[in-house]
Parts: sequence; structure tokens; C-alpha cells
Amino acid sequence: MQVRETPNEIDSLVEEAVFASDNQAKEKSQRTIRELALARGIYPASMQGLYEAAGRGLYSGITVPAINIRGITYHVARSVFRAALKDRVGAFIFEIARSEVGYTGQRPGEYAACVLAAAVKEGFKGPVFIQGDHFQVNAGKYASEPEKELNAIKDLTREAVDAGFFNIDIDASTIVDLERPTLEEQQEKNCQVTADMTEFIRSIEPEGIPISIGGEIGEVGKKNSTVEDLRAFMSGYLRLLGPGLKGISKISVQTGTTHGGVVLPDGSIASVKIDFNALEELSRLAREEYGMGGAVQHGASTLPDEAFDRFPQVGALEVHLATGFQNIIYDSPYFPNELLNEINSHLWEKYSSERKQDETEEQFLYKTRKKAFGDFKKEMWSLPEENLVGIMDALEERFSLIFRKLNVVNTGLDLAEA
Repeated sequence: MQVRETPNEIDSLVEEAVFASDNQAKEKSQRTIRELALARGIYPASMQGLYEAAGRGLYSGITVPAINIRGITYHVARSVFRAALKDRVGAFIFEIARSEVGYTGQRPGEYAACVLAAAVKEGFKGPVFIQGDHFQVNAGKYASEPEKELNAIKDLTREAVDAGFFNIDIDASTIVDLERPTLEEQQEKNCQVTADMTEFIRSIEPEGIPISIGGEIGEVGKKNSTVEDLRAFMSGYLRLLGPGLKGISKISVQTGTTHGGVVLPDGSIASVKIDFNALEELSRLAREEYGMGGAVQHGASTLPDEAFDRFPQVGALEVHLATGFQNIIYDSPYFPNELLNEINSHLWEKYSSERKQDETEEQFLYKTRKKAFGDFKKEMWSLPEENLVGIMDALEERFSLIFRKLNVVNTGLDLAEA
């Protein structure tokens, strides 16, 4: 099939895929983008093979960055691909969490289309890894209506897989019950939901594409994970998993971080001490005893630069990054002050009920401004070109730094020949 486009057609297709007035027009543009990408050797792919290789000890010293893009997705993804092309990076993931799908107003089909269009625009070729991050169980909803909550996650998972998300992170760590007397009992519901979701994902995965599935034992921001926690979870999970089914390829753990960082009263981010020894031990155990690729670190984007050197050194398989990139956008001198003031006023008006009693204004705005990516989606997308260029140049520089520190340079295809 010959698919051609004029230089600016991909921009128009993305605009339609995101902002068309009806879903039928959006879906048509999203399909066209997928066709254009495939015609240029760009295709959604699974990390399963790479992570199985890590589990067999065939490579080490590499930590795959998983990048959450909350807004201006097409433009931000283009800056990721530009950074990747400079250093021939292939091992990196684009992801969006279940919660982000909601508050940023990005369904999986739209998100995947933006990423694939960015690859087309920048001349990237080869596999593109798109991930459902924190497809998370809401503990309150699960307690009252467990079947309804799990069906909602399954519906989102099916939608994501249909869009080309061939990497799915199940997060039932929210229903771990630390009040129960034994570790096995604490992890019981987590094991059951993760096993059930694994079986569901295997039943819907495309033929010939084994989806990379992640599990999670420690809720981010809560109690640090231990080797004993991992063994208790895997014992229950493997016992419940159907015979002959491929299990999870990685395990997310808690080692001291919080999503978005800990915000101080002045709006700055507190220093965080990650337990790298625990991360190293959990990664080693995941590989040597269970054949997984290793452990996954969440909530890392606001860490100091020197921390990123440690992740490959301790064998972390994957690290998830989000808020730091959001901060680059909002704090950029190229982000219009008028729009920022309008956003802040809107946040106060719409979300003031979410402000905690002891929160300062700075803390409230910092924790809430992620929601403006959905509420001001069109305004951010429509920033003047010079503003977008300034913001995206800073992001590209940051992505390049992270790629180098996580040691994923030269992990891509031979792009000169592709």
C-alpha cells in the first residue's frame, strides 16, 4: 500500500485526530496516521523480548526510560524522537497512566496517534514502545463494587491494546492490605487481580505480539518494598496464574519516591533519598529467581541529575518519568505569563475543594496544575510557534541527558540504513 503525505499533512492529521468535533473524524485520522507510520517502517511494539533477554542475563547496565506525556503530546513526542535520533536510542517508552487518560483528556487512540505522527514527522524508523502506565485499581471503588472496577480497567486495557499499547502495567498495589498478619495475606488481592488481568491481556493480545505486562508490589509514596514482599507476591501470583501462560516481565517497587516529588511550602521539591540497595536487591531477585527483566522505579523525574547514573549501576530495568517534564513546560520563560495566570485562577476556582488544610498556595498549585493539560488542551497546543520551539528545545535537551545517564544510547536500529 502506497501512502504519501505532503510535508504539512501530518500536522493536519494530528490536529484532526485530537480536536475533530466528532469521534468518527478523529478515528479516521488516527487510522490514517497508523497507516502512514507503518508505511515508513514505524510500528508499535512490545518490550517483552528485550526484558526476557535481561532476565536471562544477556544484557545489563541499561535502564529503559518510560516517559509520561501529559500535554502538547505531539510536540513533546517530537522532541523525544529528536533526542533519540541524535544518539541512536531505541530503548525508550511512551506511556500514559489511567488517571492521566482522564484528567488530560487523551484516550489511548489519540495518544498513540500523536506519538506515531511525531515519529513520522521526525523521520524515526523502527519499533515504538507505547505503554499503559498504572492501570490502577481504585481501592475505594474496588471495595464497594470490585467487579465493576475490574471491568472498567479491562475496558481501558482492551481500548489501549487496540490502539497499539503493547506494554501494560497492572497496578493492584493499592489493594495490598498491610493490616493482615502475614505477607502472603497482605498481597493476596494484589496477586488475584494481577493474575486475572494477566490472563485477560493474554486473551486479547494480537497474534505474534506477546504484550509486556508489569505488576506492582509497593504503592508509590507508601511503605518501601522488601525482598520478602516480592517473594510473597510472586508465590501467590504464580500459583494463581493459568497453566502455560506467560507471566509478568517486570515488577514495580517502592524505594522512597513519591509521584511528583514531595512539595515544600514554598513550592520547591524536597530532597529524596532512594534506597538504591533495595532497588538493586529487588532487581537481582526478579531476574535470578523469576526470570523477569528486573525492578521498575516510579516517581523519579524530579530527582537530581546525579541520581540517574545510579539506576543502570544497580540493575533497575525501567524508570518512570513524568512531573519533571511537566515542570519544564510550566516553568519555561517561553510559557506565556498571561496563560499561566489564567490557568492558576482556573485551578483555584475549579479544584479548591481538593486543597488540604495545611497546604500553601504554592503547594496546591504545584500539585494541581497537571489537570490544566486537559482543561487548557487547545490553548497549550496553540501556543505561538516561537514559544513552542523554546519549550521543546529545553525538553529535547533534558531527554538527551536522561538517555545518556540511563545508558540507552546506541540501542536503536541502524537508522542510516533503515
